[in-house]
Amino acid sequence: MNRIIQLSLFLIIIISSFIFYKIYFSEEKKPIIEKKINKDQLSSQSQNNLIKNLKYEVKLDQDNQYIITSDLSEITYDNNVELVKMQKVIAIFIDQSNIPLTVISDKAIYNNSNYNTKFRENVKIEYLNNIILADKMDLNFENNTISIFDNVNYNGTQGNLLTDIIKINLITKKIDIYMKDYKDNVKIKTNK
Repeated sequence: MNRIIQLSLFLIIIISSFIFYKIYFSEEKKPIIEKKINKDQLSSQSQNNLIKNLKYEVKLDQDNQYIITSDLSEITYDNNVELVKMQKVIAIFIDQSNIPLTVISDKAIYNNSNYNTKFRENVKIEYLNNIILADKMDLNFENNTISIFDNVNYNGTQGNLLTDIIKINLITKKIDIYMKDYKDNVKIKTNK
C-alpha cells in the first residue's frame, strides 16, 4: 500500500511538472503577420508631422538671440535628435550690437538640440548694407561659425566679390574668404 501511494505521488509530480512546463516554458508558434502598406497610407503618415508657419525663438545668452521661421516644416528624428526640415525659411541672428543678420532660403534643416541650421537653395544673407547670395550656408553654434559656400556672390558698399567659400567666426568676427581650388582666384570688383 505504501508503494502505491509513493507511485501515485510520483506520477502526480511528473504530470504537474509536465503541465507546468507546457504553460510557462514552452513557446507557442505564433503566426507571422504581414502588414502591407500601400502608398496612400505612407503619404498620410508622413503628413502627420507637417507644420505650417513654424517659429523657433532661441535665446543663446544674454546678448544673442536666434529666430527662425518657415512656411512649411516637417519634424523628423535621427538617432533621437529632432531635425526640422523647413521650406521658405527666414532666420534672424541678433548679437550684442542689436544689428540683425537675416538669412532667407528655400530650404533648411534645423537641429532642435543644438540649434545648428543648414540652409540650402537660393540662400540670401543680409547684414547692414551687405548682401551675400549663395547655394548653401551652415550656421554652427557649437563651433560659433558661419560657413557660406557654393557660388558665393557678395555685394557690398565697397564692391562685389565672387568666391567659393566664406567662413565667419561669430565670436572674433574673423572672416576667411577663399576658393576650393588654390589655383583659382577670388574675383573682386570695386565700386569707383
